[in-house]
Amino acid sequence: MHVLRNKRLDRRTLLRGALGSAGVFLALPPLEAMLDAHGTALAGGEPLPRQFISFLWGNGMQLGRFEPNQVGADWALSELLMPFAPVKDYLTVCTGLHNHCEEFITHHEGLIGLNGYTYILRPDLPGFASDWGGPTIDQLIADHIAASTPTPVHSLQVQISKFLSTIDNGTTAEGISARGEPGNVVALPADYEPVSVWERLFGEFVPDAGDSAHRLTMLDLIRDDAERLRGQLGVSDGQRLDAHLQGVYELEQKIAALPPSCDLPAVPTLVNTGVNGQEPLTEVNRVMSDLIAQAFLCDVTRVASVLFLGIAGEVVLSQAGVTNVTHHQASHSDTEPYAAGVTYIMARIADLMMSLRNVELVTGGTLLDSAMVYATSDCAVGWTHSVRRQPILLGGGGGGHLVHPGIHYQAVPADGSPTAPNAPSEGNMSDVLLACLQGFDPSATSIGGGAPMSTTPLTEIIA
Repeated sequence: MHVLRNKRLDRRTLLRGALGSAGVFLALPPLEAMLDAHGTALAGGEPLPRQFISFLWGNGMQLGRFEPNQVGADWALSELLMPFAPVKDYLTVCTGLHNHCEEFITHHEGLIGLNGYTYILRPDLPGFASDWGGPTIDQLIADHIAASTPTPVHSLQVQISKFLSTIDNGTTAEGISARGEPGNVVALPADYEPVSVWERLFGEFVPDAGDSAHRLTMLDLIRDDAERLRGQLGVSDGQRLDAHLQGVYELEQKIAALPPSCDLPAVPTLVNTGVNGQEPLTEVNRVMSDLIAQAFLCDVTRVASVLFLGIAGEVVLSQAGVTNVTHHQASHSDTEPYAAGVTYIMARIADLMMSLRNVELVTGGTLLDSAMVYATSDCAVGWTHSVRRQPILLGGGGGGHLVHPGIHYQAVPADGSPTAPNAPSEGNMSDVLLACLQGFDPSATSIGGGAPMSTTPLTEIIA
């Protein structure tokens, strides 16, 4: 092992530079010099990090084409899950679970899949409106991490399509992260502009508006410090540093190459429907996925949330080949445009998992081995608005916490059509949340509150 002779690097070591009077800082990936003598923990004795991503897509699923026919370890990808073929071993599918939300206004009740609390109705707001009833799982995990091994960024919230429903309101309709205690919950807004996500994660400076030259000179700014550090590293760590800087360069180039429509203003303009259907969602999702992976590698943050498509999302998924209706409109009937949209969204979750898989760790394996991806929707079936058998997908190994290879866990068979409003469902979907939470906080004994609360983790998905 090639390490520093007299001391090891702190895992918070940063490369430093300056832009005028502003400091510029770039985090490093884990290097051998940051590990203990056995390479099984950080030099300070802390365990190797796990990471968590929550992912939401609006408008549910065609369950009959989604739920696998086999259960357990010996299962085959269904029609709508085919995009996961490259990462199937890291995919667990949970079906047949019951949503115990105590209020129903369509779409909003599906969000208990992110926190285990019934939402708070907001009759004072127009349309369908509610606020979060309690903190979301990503924030519970981020708060637990911050209490022992805080990262520079507490958690990251990104949004892929900037268009949200015009008739759904309240904090549940604005994002998928909420922090605090019941009765005092603060919603965290998501950022849909890749450049500003980059700046939040990797640069403690804000370039002048429209000045792309500044935001693309990060490597130039920290070059001297990188050369100084390279002279202190062994061969293996030097190669990892070079690979890391190359990855940063490639991210900068991807951001610079995005179509102009992706260089969005700081505040979403929800009434600007003129560009709905022209968003480069595939490209934005890929850049955001790479940014999350890079942030995890550098331990800038260990928690992220991805709002791909908001609740009842009125987004035209033109890159799925659907150009004449929004995904919400398509979801109101069992049609091929609906299936095309769902398949497209599944492919974007698979892209996220592959971005994690593409990053190798000095300790062995990839980020897909150490991370956990939790994905669900705002309902089970679009055209009935039912939340029975609401789909949950788990990606990654969770640092050995999740069962691997992945399984199909089925709480109860569909018994006919899984899309029927009264399709059978059993158990508690919040049990999946508690199982995930215990991967970061083994002392957690419950999650959520009221009827949706869980005190029994779904042990079948735990390794």
